[in-house]
This record gives sequence, C-alpha cells and structure tokens, in this order.
Amino acid sequence: MTMTESDLRQRAARIRLACFDVDGTLTDGRLVYDGEGRETKAFHVLDGQGLKLLEENGVAVALITARRNAAVQARARDLGLQHVYTGVKDKGAVLVQLCTSLDITPDEAAHMGDDLPDLSALLQVGLAVAPANAHPWILGHVHWQTRSRGGEGAARELCDLILDAKGLRAAVLEQFGAA
Repeated sequence: MTMTESDLRQRAARIRLACFDVDGTLTDGRLVYDGEGRETKAFHVLDGQGLKLLEENGVAVALITARRNAAVQARARDLGLQHVYTGVKDKGAVLVQLCTSLDITPDEAAHMGDDLPDLSALLQVGLAVAPANAHPWILGHVHWQTRSRGGEGAARELCDLILDAKGLRAAVLEQFGAA
C-alpha cells in the first residue's frame, strides 16, 4: 500500500490502541532454548520505553501473540501493560474484542506484526504496520513499514510516530528535561 506522509500521520493521530505481535516484532524472531528446553526472549529497551510512553500519554497498549511464553508475561509486568494475550489463534478477533471492551473502533487501533498470523489483525485496523524484516506476503496489506527490524527498535518507531502525530513530542521531551 502506498501512502503519503500526511495520510500516515492522520491515521497515526487517531490511534487510541496500539497492538503488537511479539515474536519478530518486539523480538528479532529467533526462538532460543536453554539446556532445559525453556524458551527465552530478548526485548529491546527502546521498544519498551516507547510502549510505556504510549500508555503514559493515553494510548492503550496490547501484546497479542500466538505463542505462550513466561518471558512475554514478565516483560509485560515490567512495563506495566494490562492487555496481554498469549496463545492467540485469531489475532483479529482478539483485537476487535479489545476495541469493543475499550469502547473504541478498530479504525482507532494500530497493529504491528511481521507474518501471516498477524494478517487478520492488520486487516482490521486504521493503521497496519510491519517491521523492516516482515514476511513479504503481508507487505501489501500494511500502511507503513518501519526502517528498523523487529526486536531492534521497530516498535519504537511506531510509538514515536503516534506520539508525534498527536502533537505530543514536545511534552514527552520536556518530561525528560528538554526545554
């Protein structure tokens, strides 16, 4: 999908809920197992800061992932996220349910995902986003693709776009000491 910068910013300004896949979006997509068979994940600190900034500035954040993993729950707790859905088969259905419970429309939601299991959610939202290393089959179904790869700051790019489009950049910078 080709979109002008102005159209992208208009879509981003309407966002009240930002949903994120985990594997390949908040992580680099690799599955790492220890000697006991436990799965571990690495999350980027820039992405976490972006998720917190959205929440602090009135945009709800949700993690919606097909896999079940204790690391996802731990990261969500660390960030203070309330909306965490693991073991999800139909991400689009979960997203619509969440929109209903938050009394917002899917047009006011964004979803970032990297592969086919995200397609049902990407097709529902007002702002569909993929990281730079997303599978090519979903790229024709997103409004925007980040410069960064999943697990390397891609989620932060979306968070910053939303905050900036809402006119909140100066307030966020001021919160951290910029005049």
